[in-house]
Amino acid sequence: MDKELIHQFINNALSEDVGDGDHTSLSTIPADATGKAKLLVKDEGILAGVELAAEIFHVVDPNLKLNVFLQDGAPVKYNDIAFEVEGNSRSILTAERLVLNCMQRMSGIATKTRQIVDLLKGTNTKVLDTRKTTPGLRYLEKWAVRIGGGVNHRFGLYDMILIKDNHVDYAGGIRQAIESANQYLTDSGKKLAIEIEVRNLDELEQVLQTGRVNRILLDNFNFDDLRQAVGIIQGRYITEASGGITIDNIREYADCGVDYISVGALTHSVKSLDLSLKAVK
Repeated sequence: MDKELIHQFINNALSEDVGDGDHTSLSTIPADATGKAKLLVKDEGILAGVELAAEIFHVVDPNLKLNVFLQDGAPVKYNDIAFEVEGNSRSILTAERLVLNCMQRMSGIATKTRQIVDLLKGTNTKVLDTRKTTPGLRYLEKWAVRIGGGVNHRFGLYDMILIKDNHVDYAGGIRQAIESANQYLTDSGKKLAIEIEVRNLDELEQVLQTGRVNRILLDNFNFDDLRQAVGIIQGRYITEASGGITIDNIREYADCGVDYISVGALTHSVKSLDLSLKAVK
C-alpha cells in the first residue's frame, strides 16, 4: 500500500464528505459517547478493502480500534462479519460511508476478477485490468484486481508505451510508430516496455518485420485468427488479447494460447458487493 497516495485520497474524500462538520452526528450524539460497529456482509463474493478501511478509521481517529476477522481476498457469504470497530461514536459514523463506498466497490472488482481467474485455471493465461477506471479511484480499483488474483497492466500513460490504432494512424504507420517510440526512449533515457496493438494478421506481420517491441496486443481477433497469430509469434513476444471478450467466451480466448487477456469490465462496469456497517448494541 502506498500510504502517501492513500492518505491523500482519504483526506480528499473526507473533505468532500464532511465539509465543515458531520452535523447529524454533532447534533445527536454526545462528544464523549463510545460504541462498537460491525462490518456485515450481505452478499457472496471476495472481500477487498479491509486494509484500506483500517487506514481510513486511523486517519479519522487514531484512537479507534479495529478487530479484523476476515482479511482481503477472503471468500465471504451473507451474514459474515469482516471486522468490528470500537471507539468514539462520532468518529465511527464520520468514517462509515467512505469505508463502505471503498470496500463495496473494491469487493465487487475482486469478486469479478476471481471469477475470471477461476475460469482461466488450467491455462497459462492471466487476466489484466486496463485504464478504464474511475477517475481518482484507479489505485484502489487496481489494488482490488490484485486482491482478486488478477494482474495490473500499466497504471497510467507514464509507465509504459502502448501504441494503439490511433497512434499508428497519426504516426503514419506501424514501422514509423515503432521507430519513433524507440528513438524517444533513446533520447529521453527512459526504460519503458513497448507494446503495440494490431488489428489483423497483416498488421501483425508488419510488427514482426519491424521488431523492437516487447508485447503485441491482438485486438478484436476471432478465435481462428488469434490461434494463428499466436502460432506465428511463436513466443518471441508477450501476447495479449482484447476486444469483445466476455465471461462467456474468455476461456475460449485463453485456449488460443495468449499470455494475457485484458478486460476493461473488471473496473468499468462491475457490481458492488453489498456490505453494511451496523452499530452493535
